[in-house]
Amino acid sequence: MGRNVTEQARAARVAAVQLAASSLEVRNAALRAMIDALTDDQDAILAANRADIEAARAKGTNEQLIDRLALDEKRLDGIRQALTELIAAPDVLGEVLCGRTITAGIRMKQVRVPMGVVGMIYEARPNVTVDAAGIAIKTGNAILLRGGSLARQSNDAIIDALQSALTDVGLSADCLQAVDASNRDSATAMMEAHGLIDVLIPRGGAGLIRSVVENAKVPVIETGTGNCHVYIHAAADADMAENILVNAKCQRPSVCNAAESLLIDRTIAPELLPRLARALVARDVVLAVDSDSYDLVHDALGDTRHLERATDEDWGREYLDLKISVHQVDGVRSAVEHINRYGTKHSEAIVTADWDAAQYFTANVDASAVYVNASTRFTDGGMFGLGAEIGISTQKLHARGPMGLSALTSTKFILEGSGQVRG
Repeated sequence: MGRNVTEQARAARVAAVQLAASSLEVRNAALRAMIDALTDDQDAILAANRADIEAARAKGTNEQLIDRLALDEKRLDGIRQALTELIAAPDVLGEVLCGRTITAGIRMKQVRVPMGVVGMIYEARPNVTVDAAGIAIKTGNAILLRGGSLARQSNDAIIDALQSALTDVGLSADCLQAVDASNRDSATAMMEAHGLIDVLIPRGGAGLIRSVVENAKVPVIETGTGNCHVYIHAAADADMAENILVNAKCQRPSVCNAAESLLIDRTIAPELLPRLARALVARDVVLAVDSDSYDLVHDALGDTRHLERATDEDWGREYLDLKISVHQVDGVRSAVEHINRYGTKHSEAIVTADWDAAQYFTANVDASAVYVNASTRFTDGGMFGLGAEIGISTQKLHARGPMGLSALTSTKFILEGSGQVRG
């Protein structure tokens, strides 16, 4: 019988001490061994993934979620490349954030140190397993990974390969452990493992994240759902607006940085919205539009096969599918008010040639990433030059936006004296 979560977390704490004391050379060697293991075990990993996909389809899982679950040789190449970039990244451990001499001549410095034991609860994306493991090892943290049940066979095959890589370089396999995804109680046990797990990161749908945030006794870094907006300002270039919108919505609609809502200035809607609607529908996107836009879009499309009337619930919805809400606004202030009311503080974009409008938008939108004339699809650790990411934080404490290496560190103060005592 396998260990329970408490036993796993205790073993991880022991392993974390060894890992935190290891050199950068050892940690990078572990990452290189992980790359080799993913190559050597590629056939077994892809076979496990095909079994997961077959089981998911038998349960009636929608194809957008299947896309998040699926692995192939190209995606595995991308996963290995992310680990390669982590190897090239500088070591954040020991980085001195500040230093000065304080009272009575004591020398003080604040340095980065590992968190210790990280727990992750996530859904249906086996690439997250490798990204999280790679960042944890690079930053000297042990990690407990509880993936979704849909990806159980894929994750188990991946973690088996990665654990072998760790032991090949002399590190404990307990640095990286899979938590039983078939048992719902295991997630609860992770949330209650105060004193054993140092930080918990949920990554998945709104229900999962809300459950962890509301019930965890362990400190949580909240990763957010992605109700991302593309706002077409009155001064937008029409070609640019279409290209950005189509990419943000359609390039990979099942991910958190895909656009879920189109906002457009009322003054340009009669001219531009029909064109944008046709471009989206040509890619099989369903439009949930406000009352001001319905007749305009209907006339442009000629039928209602891809057209719905939006309800209030649509403005805050993360579809993760080929669907988008459409709403007309009265200028940049109106757009910002709408986004700040319904957005999830993830990624927001404005398309405009008006510098003042762009500056107002970036200054006033409450989000972890704000774009001017670019697609929201760039909110990604790799795209930001962070290597792999462990999630995208939408909170405002400690880490915000794509979480790379520094997000999995804490700090300690080191003080060096020569016999000083306080009077």
